[in-house]
Amino acid sequence: MMKSSDEDTHFMHKVNQTADRKLKAQRQAHKHVWQGLGMMGIVGWSVAVPTLLGLTLGLWMDNAYPGAYAWTLNLLLLGMIIGCFIAWHWVSKEYTEMNSDEDEHK
Repeated sequence: MMKSSDEDTHFMHKVNQTADRKLKAQRQAHKHVWQGLGMMGIVGWSVAVPTLLGLTLGLWMDNAYPGAYAWTLNLLLLGMIIGCFIAWHWVSKEYTEMNSDEDEHK
């Protein structure tokens, strides 16, 4: 038996959708590599910058206001905690965006 033209059109539409999804996935595969490297850079800088700022401020405070407290160590740890929080925020945001993109294609 011959298929009707509606069935043929529906089949062709499904094949085109599948081909478009595959082509888009191939194009995005290259982007994901660079996005991953970029994300590692963002995470690294988001931890390093607050840590170094805390260290610098702590050294300055230890020299300007010597006392019983080790400002360098305390502010170094505070900067590291803030940096880890910022990195966690970036990673969770990207993870949410990646999952929402996958959910849209299902």
